[in-house]
Amino acid sequence: MITAIITGASSGLGKEYAIALKEKYPEIESFWLIARRREKLEELAEILGKDKCFVLPIDLKSKDGLSEFRQALSDSQPEVRFLINNAGFGKLEYFENIPAEDCADQVTLNCAALTFITRATLPYIIKTGEIINIASIASFAPNIRMAVYSSTKAYVMSLSRALREELKPKKINVLAVCPGPMDTEFLPVANIEKGTSKMFDTLPRSNPAIVARKSLIYSAKARSVYTPKFLFKFYRVLAKILPHSLVMKIAGT
Repeated sequence: MITAIITGASSGLGKEYAIALKEKYPEIESFWLIARRREKLEELAEILGKDKCFVLPIDLKSKDGLSEFRQALSDSQPEVRFLINNAGFGKLEYFENIPAEDCADQVTLNCAALTFITRATLPYIIKTGEIINIASIASFAPNIRMAVYSSTKAYVMSLSRALREELKPKKINVLAVCPGPMDTEFLPVANIEKGTSKMFDTLPRSNPAIVARKSLIYSAKARSVYTPKFLFKFYRVLAKILPHSLVMKIAGT
């Protein structure tokens, strides 16, 4: 059964990926919707068609949740056409003011869980399958007050690039998606609201629906990175040519 697996599918960008995949790839027979909130996943399943959806309400930060996911793969033996690693979160605050648990949880969800999900799913990904990992413009350089988050997204970027080269013989593409701020649940969870950061107050917002649709186009073309908006593309170039100590001052988080 041709399958698309989406983590963090309960809202925001994950939800938009599910909708975009349904519109662009009618051959997908099964959507695996993964997040913690069952009710939100079931609402999305109503939109996609309940008969096509497998709702898996698990916490990817827990070993039990990851084990349940791996068992589901073993039981179902899906033919995975798309793996969308979207689950993740961040916190805007100086490192010393963030609870230790929140620091560790960012690494667990953004890095360890993504790595586990990808490795566990890889044997089931079909030839010409696609892996889309959600990174961020924060992956381009370190950011003060988002030290852990930007570090985790740099990991996602590095892993995506390396895997893309490894998986070329299998004709499986890996795309790192690097959007700017989006008006999704990410912002309140990260404690980002008007007045908490001049940078976030002034940056243009990326539209989740557009990010999902355009990144699917880039992925189909076997590209390695998708960054929306000229400003964020320019920032990516600056982060390559300027010392990161200067880039951090320019970013001004």
